[in-house]
Amino acid sequence: MGIVDGKRAIVTGAASGIGRATALLLASEGAAVVAADLDEAGAADVVAAIEAEGGRAIAVRCDVTVEADCRRLVEAAVASFGRLDLVVNAAGIIRRTSVVETPEEEWDRVMAVNVKSVYLVGRHAIPAIARGGGGAIVNVGSGWGLKGGPRAASYCASKGAVVNLTRAMAIDHGPQGIRVTCVCPGDTDTPLLRSEAEQLGEDVAVFLASSADRPIGRLGTPEDTARAVLYLASDAASWVTGTTLVVDGGGLA
Repeated sequence: MGIVDGKRAIVTGAASGIGRATALLLASEGAAVVAADLDEAGAADVVAAIEAEGGRAIAVRCDVTVEADCRRLVEAAVASFGRLDLVVNAAGIIRRTSVVETPEEEWDRVMAVNVKSVYLVGRHAIPAIARGGGGAIVNVGSGWGLKGGPRAASYCASKGAVVNLTRAMAIDHGPQGIRVTCVCPGDTDTPLLRSEAEQLGEDVAVFLASSADRPIGRLGTPEDTARAVLYLASDAASWVTGTTLVVDGGGLA
């Protein structure tokens, strides 16, 4: 039996990076998983990988910035698996620009994908989780949600909002038996990190090497963060809510 055996989970941003690693790990530990993403082929690939190992999963195309999509996502989870216990909000984007360099539409897009999505998914998932007797929501923030970073104004603002939204949700929904926590990864070897190098016009290999400059001396892997999410989502963290777990190889230290 796995640490989340019998749980039913939604993972947004499940087609790649931390979302993908989290979906695979939750499934390997016994959860039935809804892999949600705009990338239908990527989500389907995650489902195929889970099913190949004997797990249960479905793929749902979901634009996490659209309320109707988020409502359908929760409805699909309950219809397929009978209830909903866990949500991992891993969908996210980054734009490497300062305030003066950021067009309004890009600011709005980053805030919508990174912050509004947590609100929209939560708006529909929380009643479903409460009906089942409680559960857990884990939001994926960032080390830059706890400190500033260069030329990433919209991203820093959005991830700071996720950290504090996590606290507010934990206060509001703890009485319903719902724990809400946030995991804040440092630089992690994902397509998102590689896209930063491209946005900044830097050599990807050089950028990744510089990102590994931290006490543990390496980049994070998606699996590093997925294991932290697994703990926060599990009953092992039954008295943990409203807080943030930093997973960054000592970078903030």
